[in-house]
Formats: sequence, structure tokens, C-alpha cells
Amino acid sequence: MLSITSHVSIPDNEIEMTPIRSQGPGGQNVNKVSSAVHLRFDIRASSLPEAVKAKLLGCRDQRITKSGAIVIKAQEYRSLEKNRDAALMRLAHLIRSSLVPVRKRKPTRPTRGSARRRMDGKTRRGKQKTLRQKVPF
Repeated sequence: MLSITSHVSIPDNEIEMTPIRSQGPGGQNVNKVSSAVHLRFDIRASSLPEAVKAKLLGCRDQRITKSGAIVIKAQEYRSLEKNRDAALMRLAHLIRSSLVPVRKRKPTRPTRGSARRRMDGKTRRGKQKTLRQKVPF
């Protein structure tokens, strides 16, 4: 059981983990041992609350596929257990981050001084460009 918050948790049978071989250099160990983990979690078929599912599916993250599955690959450690824990932590972090409410932007206006500085910069740049032109005879 992977607990996300005090109210939200995911049973182990909903998370599919497959051991795979790690990429990159590593000598004999990387060629023989499947120490990386490929985690797959189907959002639509999960027991998460509907509001959490909707937020996750609306999230623009490259780890979420179009079919609504979260795919995480963990391969930074040399042991399978550490990679498995790292993948579960990443899944929990992704779901936790989607639970945080998005703050509404408060519309603001630029200050009078900043607007004046902006216009001064534009006129200064325009004068500099006119000085680059050919001088008429």
C-alpha cells in the first residue's frame, strides 16, 4: 500500500512494476542483471478519487500517456530494491503535486515608474538606430 496523503492511498495490486536492464556503461553487472524498474500505473482503472483522477489526466506531464497511464523508469541505483523505492517515491510525488490547488493569478498593473523606464529605453534604442542610418547630403 503506497500512501500519498492521509486520505489518498494506492493498493499494491494497481501498480505494475517490471524489472528491466539499465542503460549506459556499467560493465558486467549491467549486462547480466535487470536492476532498473519500469513502473506502470493506470489512472482510469485505479481506486483514486474522481477529482484526483481528473487532475492527473489534465496534467501536462510527459510521463502520462494519452491512454491515461503513468510510466516511470528508475535506473539511477545499482540495486533493484532502491530503484523500486525511487520509482514509488516519484509516483507519490507526481500524485501529491497534482493535489496542490493552483493559485489564481491576481491581475496587476505595471507601476508608473516602470512604464516610464520602459518607454525611455525604447526611445533611446530608437535614437541609436537612427544614428546608424546613412547621413543625407
